[in-house]
Amino acid sequence: MIRISYGAMILAVSIIWCMIRVIVALRNKRVNVVRELQLLLVYVCIVVIIRFTFCPFETVDGKIQPLLFDSERILPLRINLIPFVYLFDYETVREIMLNLLGNSLMFVPVGIVYPIVYKKLNTHVKVIAAGIGFSLAIELLQLPFFDRVSDVDDLILNSLGYLLGYLIYLLVKRIKTGRRA
Repeated sequence: MIRISYGAMILAVSIIWCMIRVIVALRNKRVNVVRELQLLLVYVCIVVIIRFTFCPFETVDGKIQPLLFDSERILPLRINLIPFVYLFDYETVREIMLNLLGNSLMFVPVGIVYPIVYKKLNTHVKVIAAGIGFSLAIELLQLPFFDRVSDVDDLILNSLGYLLGYLIYLLVKRIKTGRRA
């Protein structure tokens, strides 16, 4: 069994992120500070989402528990493809609310940040597809880890959170455009 700590995951993501940003800067022969700050928002969203989607929510002695990989326990895949079957399958109302709100609210910032940072997401369909694609990628990446479950409910809730963030982005954009007129 391989234990992958949150710190190791973030270190790996950070190294890959920095390498990509350096390669882009070398290729462009310049650094756009405003663009890098925008992309830093994307990075922060990724780090937060990794925390809550790959590591168990509960801490032990104040420490984030590791992601567990065991090649002998990959199969059968833990996946739920039937919507809303396990949505309320928790012991307390607090756990139900944590699942519903947590899965939705952690994607709200992504719905705001994506259309700001990625100008090619210039239609509602593209923005929504990007959000659903991001959530789907996370659910698929969880498949090989026996202590994680890929769940269509998570995909739905994440996408609703992303959509809420996008609606907030559109509202702010409309308010700003109205003030300029």
